[in-house]
Amino acid sequence: MAERMHGRPAPPTETTVSAANWDSRDLTGENHQSVLFVDVDMTEASGVGAVFTDCTFRGVRFNASTHTDAAFLNCTFVRCGFFDATFSGCKLVGSMFDGCTYDLLKVKGGDWSFTGLPGADLRRASFTDVRMREADLTGARCAGAEIRGVDLSGAALHQADFSGCDLRGTDLSAMDPFANGLRGAVIDAYQAVVLATSLGLDVRA
Repeated sequence: MAERMHGRPAPPTETTVSAANWDSRDLTGENHQSVLFVDVDMTEASGVGAVFTDCTFRGVRFNASTHTDAAFLNCTFVRCGFFDATFSGCKLVGSMFDGCTYDLLKVKGGDWSFTGLPGADLRRASFTDVRMREADLTGARCAGAEIRGVDLSGAALHQADFSGCDLRGTDLSAMDPFANGLRGAVIDAYQAVVLATSLGLDVRA
C-alpha cells in the first residue's frame, strides 16, 4: 500500500461491511465511523451530507455514484473504482488513495487538502474549484486532465505529469517547471508569470 505523507498510519477500523449490495442506495444523512468496507457495490449510490470518518474502503465500486456535501475524513481507499463518479462540495481531508481507478471522475468544489494520490492516473478526471492544499500528487499522471481553479499550494508534485492539462486558475506556486511535465498545458497570463519567475526569468511590462 502507498504510504501516507509523513508516515502516518491508516486509522484502525472497528466493524466490517463485506460484499454488501448498496447499488443505488440513498446515503443521505448516513454516518459511519471506523468501518471497513470490503467489496461493497455502491454503484449509482447518491445522497447529501453523508459522513464517513476513519473508514477503509477495499475493492468498493463507486461507479456512477453522486455525492453532495459529503465528508470522507481521514479515510483509506484501496483498489476502488470511481468510474463516472461525482463529488460536489465534499470534504476528503486527510484521505489516502491506493491503486484506484478514476476514469471520468468529476470533483466540483470542496476540500481535498492533505489527500494522498501518489501515482494516481487522473488523465480522464476533472477537478474544478477544489481546495487541495498540501495534497500528495507525487508522480501523478494528469496529462490531458482538467484541473481548473484548484488550490495546490504546498502540494507535493514531484514528477507529476501535467502535459496538455487545462490548469487555468490553479495555484501553481508549488510547481517546478523542471520536475513536472507541462508541455502543451493550458494556463492563463498570471500563471505564465508565476512559472517564468520560478524559472528565474525577470518578467517586465
